[in-house]
Amino acid sequence: MLTSELGIRLMLWTGGTIPTPPKPAVTAALTRVQVTNDEDSGDGFQLTFALGHDGVADWDLLDGSLAPMTRVWIAVVLGVVPEVLIDGIITQHAVTPSNDPGRSTLTVTGTNLSVMLDLEEKNAPYKNQPDFVIVGGLLMAYPQYGLIPAITPSTDVPIELQRIPRQHETDLQYIRRLAGQNGFVFYIEPVTFGVNKAYWGPVVRAGMPQPALTMNMGAATNVSQLSFSNDALAPVAASGGFLEPITKMTIPIPALPPIRIPPLTPNPATPQRKVLLREAANENPAQAALSSASEATRAPEAVSGQGQLDTVRYGSVLRARRLVGVRGSGFSYNGLFYVKSVTHEITKGSYTQSFRLSREGTGSLLPLLPT
Repeated sequence: MLTSELGIRLMLWTGGTIPTPPKPAVTAALTRVQVTNDEDSGDGFQLTFALGHDGVADWDLLDGSLAPMTRVWIAVVLGVVPEVLIDGIITQHAVTPSNDPGRSTLTVTGTNLSVMLDLEEKNAPYKNQPDFVIVGGLLMAYPQYGLIPAITPSTDVPIELQRIPRQHETDLQYIRRLAGQNGFVFYIEPVTFGVNKAYWGPVVRAGMPQPALTMNMGAATNVSQLSFSNDALAPVAASGGFLEPITKMTIPIPALPPIRIPPLTPNPATPQRKVLLREAANENPAQAALSSASEATRAPEAVSGQGQLDTVRYGSVLRARRLVGVRGSGFSYNGLFYVKSVTHEITKGSYTQSFRLSREGTGSLLPLLPT
């Protein structure tokens, strides 16, 4: 589908292990594309097609090219280089027939490749293996999806006489559980067609920021909607204690900050709520300290923002799980933010991007932002 008046081209490929361009009838029937990249709920997509009969007994697009469990690549071209929005798997069909000619629709829903790690529950022990080694071994079982592991070493090394890590869920659920124990995140995102980064580690808030989201600056304005909220009850601190095995004394765990580096604001919000680490008594000092930091990391950040940008004026694809600058919103809410999610909405003649932002407080650390 070509939105010529915007200079933006959509690329949709479907197939087995290696997708290919679909037949012209599929792209001609495509009326709407929605792709969501979300750190909290995961990545997914939805495709809407105008549906017609094939002249025999069935709908014309239900011939296998859009069948459930088909692999899909969705990309956009703004200029020369394609930006892959998602490498995913179709998981659901919804057919909506209509009595009016040309009004029937097929809605195809899917998620990213992480669904392929979530199909089979397992029961397996991992003796003397630290968490990052376990994750690396699990990811190696999926070479057909082009997963390139980006794994941060974890610090705790289990000793068989003390404990044995055990999986009793799917690979995806176990990888996410191990990530949560370490204050990490896990996600799969495309690098290019057929190549995907499988990231397991702390939230990355470093690197070159994306072009700034700009309001109230005349011709430089590229945001159509933008709002912020500051929730004092969102951050939490963790308290608890672990049992010293020799003296049997309970040693308190100091409240540790979230595992988010570097800071994005000069005025981080002070946690007003405190949660109790009920399992810390059975952990060693390193595990208990990690549990405290992980609990603080999993809590939402105080400041959040949401809005929608004009893709033509912005001139780029806004990517989730990266930094972006905000200008024109006043000192309290200018500066760098972490992009929590982006929803790409593409129809003929229109491409909008809705986003959610977050950071730990108010104020900006940077006098200037990249445009």
